[in-house]
Amino acid sequence: MLRKFKININDKSYDVEMEEMGTPQQNLDTASAPQINTMPASSAVATLAPTSTNFGEGEPTLAPMPGTIIDIRVKVGDQIVENQVLLVLEAMKMENEIVATKSGTVAALHVIKGEAIDVGNPMITIV
Repeated sequence: MLRKFKININDKSYDVEMEEMGTPQQNLDTASAPQINTMPASSAVATLAPTSTNFGEGEPTLAPMPGTIIDIRVKVGDQIVENQVLLVLEAMKMENEIVATKSGTVAALHVIKGEAIDVGNPMITIV
């Protein structure tokens, strides 16, 4: 799958296209794995954390690399267009704008600002 990123280096913006060569390996046997809640205790929005790998009709946007969510630019219910910036993921001191792979509606947010995520984790579901 061809993915598009906007990368800022020394205040200069670059549009980069990368081809994803393989799918990240995911452990689908979550029934026997211990569940770890990484959400802050003060957070009242527990529905943001994914509870399964079934996203219905939606298409989840997966994290292309490990990092920290530093900005979320959409909310559930927003109409979006292909290549629109959805969120900003900081990885290795670089801010990576994650863009929509298709037009549609934001059905779910699976991350919160400040959350650390790993490669392959769902971030946003688009229908």
